Amino acid sequence: MKNNFLLAIERLANNKILLMMGIIIVAFNLRPAITSVGPMINLIRSDTGISYGIAGLLTTLPLIAFALISSLAPRMGNRWGNELVILIGLICLGVGISIRSFGIISTLFFGTALIGIGMAIANVLLPGIVKKKFPGKIGLMTGIYSAAMGISASLAPGLSTILSNQLHMGWEKSLFIWGVLVIVGMIIWFPQIFHQKQSAANLNVEKQSSFWFSPVAWQVTLFMGFQSFIFYCMVTWLPELLHSRGLTLAAAAWLLTIFQIVGIPAQFITPIVAGRLSNQKIIAWIIGIINLFGLAGLFLSSNMIMIYLSVIAVGFSQGGALSYALALFGLRTTNGIQAATLSGMAQSVGYLLAALGPLTLGILYDRLHSWTLPLGILFTCAIIMTIVGVAAGRDKVVIPIETNNCNTLVEDGVKG
Repeated sequence: MKNNFLLAIERLANNKILLMMGIIIVAFNLRPAITSVGPMINLIRSDTGISYGIAGLLTTLPLIAFALISSLAPRMGNRWGNELVILIGLICLGVGISIRSFGIISTLFFGTALIGIGMAIANVLLPGIVKKKFPGKIGLMTGIYSAAMGISASLAPGLSTILSNQLHMGWEKSLFIWGVLVIVGMIIWFPQIFHQKQSAANLNVEKQSSFWFSPVAWQVTLFMGFQSFIFYCMVTWLPELLHSRGLTLAAAAWLLTIFQIVGIPAQFITPIVAGRLSNQKIIAWIIGIINLFGLAGLFLSSNMIMIYLSVIAVGFSQGGALSYALALFGLRTTNGIQAATLSGMAQSVGYLLAALGPLTLGILYDRLHSWTLPLGILFTCAIIMTIVGVAAGRDKVVIPIETNNCNTLVEDGVKG
C-alpha cells in the first residue's frame, strides 16, 4: 500500500502540467505578504505607535532576509534538492504570516523576517528549476511565473483594504488571510520533492565564488538591485505619497493596485521577447525610458491626470524590469546550477541594495515632510538601472573554467 502511494506521488511529480501549476502557485505566493502591507501602514502605525521610519522596516526586513539568504539558497538546493528546499521556504513563509498577525510589535517584525526568508528561498531557486526542467522555454516559463507574481502582488493591496475597511477585519486578519494561499501552494508543490533523482554530492556544482569576478554577473546583479529598490519604495510609500497629493487612502491603495496590474502584461511579454532576441539591450532602453518618464511626472507634476499616467508608466516599466532580470538568470548562464547561482548572487546583493530604499525614504520623509528628495533618489536609481540593464543585455554568457587551479571566469560572446 505504501509503495503504491509513493509510486502515485512520483507519477504526479513527473507530470509537466502539475510542475507548471506548482511553479505558478509558488510564484503566486512570492509578493502578497509584502505588497499587502503598504495600505495597512497607517493602521499599523496607529495601533502600535511606530514612526514612518520604523514602519518602513515592514518592507525592508524581508528584503534584508532576501539579501542574507539568497546566497545560501543555491547551496541548500544543491545539498537537499531545489524542490524540497522550496517546500521548506513555503512552510517558513506560512509560519511568518501567522506570527506577524498576532498584533504585537515583536511578533510583527519577527514574522516579517520569517516571511522574507521563505520568499528568498523560492525566489532564488525557481529560475534554476525553470532552466533545468524547461531549457527550451525559458522565456515563456519566466513570463508565466513572473506574471503570476505580478497578479498576486497587484491584487494584494486592494483586497487587503477591502478586508480591513469594508469587512472590518482589521489589519491583523487582513494580512493573515494570505497564509491560506501558502497552504494551497504547499499542497500543489509537495509531489515535486519526490522528483529529486540527484543529491548534491553527485552534482558537479559550479563554485559560487567565481561569479563574483564576472562583470556580466555584476551587471545583472545591479540591475536587479536598482529595480528592486524602486519597486519596493513604490509599493511601500506610493499610497502615502498619493495621499499627500490629495487622494484618499482608499483611492491611493487602489492606484497602487493599478500600479501593479499594468505591469503584468510587461512581466509576461518581456521574457518571451528577450528569449527570441540575439541581445536584449533594446528591452533595457525601452524599460528605462518609460520608467524615467513616469518618475519625472511624479516629481514635477501635481496634475491628477499626469499623476495617474506617471503611476501607470512606472508600474508598466517595473513589471517589465522584474521579468527582464529573471530572464537574464537563464539567458546569461548555461545550466540550471549556474542559473540558481547567478540568481542567488543577484538577489543577495540586489535585495541588500533594495532594503535601503523603504527605510531611507521613510526616514527622509519623517525629517523633511516632503517627497521631493525621495523622488529625486528614485529618478537617479532609474538612470543607473537603465545603464547596467543595457550592459547586461549584451549577448554574453558567464562560463566558469579552471585555470592554474583557480576557478576564474571568462565571458564568451556566443551563448551556449
